[in-house]
Amino acid sequence: MVINATTIEEQLADLTRAIEGLMKHVQEQDAQIARLINKADNIDASHVMEKQVEAHDEVEMPIKQHYAEKDKSAKEFQISSDGLIPVDQLKEFIEGTIRSKIEGSSRSSFTYSKPYTPRIDNLKMPIGYQPPKFQQFDGKGNPKQHVAHFVETCNNAGTYGDHLVKQFVRSLKDNAFDWYTDLEAGSINGWEHLEQEFLNRFYNTRRIVSMVELTNSRQWKEEPVVDYINRWRNLSLNCKDRLSEASAIEMCIQGMHWELCYILQAIKPKTFEELTTRAHGIETSFNCKEDEYSVDPNDDDGDATP
Repeated sequence: MVINATTIEEQLADLTRAIEGLMKHVQEQDAQIARLINKADNIDASHVMEKQVEAHDEVEMPIKQHYAEKDKSAKEFQISSDGLIPVDQLKEFIEGTIRSKIEGSSRSSFTYSKPYTPRIDNLKMPIGYQPPKFQQFDGKGNPKQHVAHFVETCNNAGTYGDHLVKQFVRSLKDNAFDWYTDLEAGSINGWEHLEQEFLNRFYNTRRIVSMVELTNSRQWKEEPVVDYINRWRNLSLNCKDRLSEASAIEMCIQGMHWELCYILQAIKPKTFEELTTRAHGIETSFNCKEDEYSVDPNDDDGDATP
C-alpha cells in the first residue's frame, strides 16, 4: 500500500532548508574555533584543538543530533520512480515527528505562561502611571473585601476595567499567588472573568450570625458593660438581617444585667456612643456603692465600712 508524497516532499524540503541553515551556522562556529586555535602559538596545538572541539561538541551536539535524525529520516525515504513512498517508512516518520512534539510539550509545561490573553497583555497603562501599594491577600479572610479594596486602589491610581487584570497579581501572596500561577495560560480575557474565578476559588470564611443568636446574647458575669457592648456590636456586624440603630440599641440593652437594663430602658439612648457613656457611668456608680457598703474583713464586729 502506498500514499501520495506531495505533502511529505514539501515537509522534507522545509527540513532540508532548516538543516542547511543550521549546518552553515555550525561551519561558522568551526571557523571561529579554528581562528582561536591559531592564536595560541605557545600552546600545544593538538591539546588546544582537543579542548576546543570538546567544547564545540558540547554546545552543538544536541542540535546536530536533533536535525541529523530528521535528515536521516528524510534520506531514508525510498521514493519510487512514480513518486510514491512505502507506508512503513511514512508511518515511522510520522511516529518520530509526533514523539518529538510530545517531548517538546512536556518540557514547555514547566515554564510560566501569563494567564491572560494577548489582548490583555497588549493593554498599555496610562502615561505617568505609578503602581500603587496594594494590600496582599494570602487566601484567608474575606475575598470580596479584598476585591473591593483592590478596585478602589486601582481606580484612585487612574486605572479601570481590564487594566486591573495585569495588576491583580501584585495583590496576592502565599496560597492566593499559587492559585494565580496555576491558571491556564491565556484563559482570562477580562477583569470580570478574573474576579469571578477568584471569588469562586476563595470563599468567605466569616460566620453568619442569626437574629436568634443575637437576641439571646447576654452580658457575662463580671464582664464590664463596655466590653459587652463592643462584643455585641461586633457580633451584630455578622448578622444577615439588617437592624436600625434604634432596634440594635434596644436589643443590646435587653442582654445587660437587669439593673443596667432597667435604668437604660428608661433613659432610651439614641446612639451607641450615648449608650456606652451612660452604661459605663451607671456601672461605675454601682461599683462605688458596693465599695462603700463593703465589709472590712479586719473589723471584728462585722460592721459595714462607711
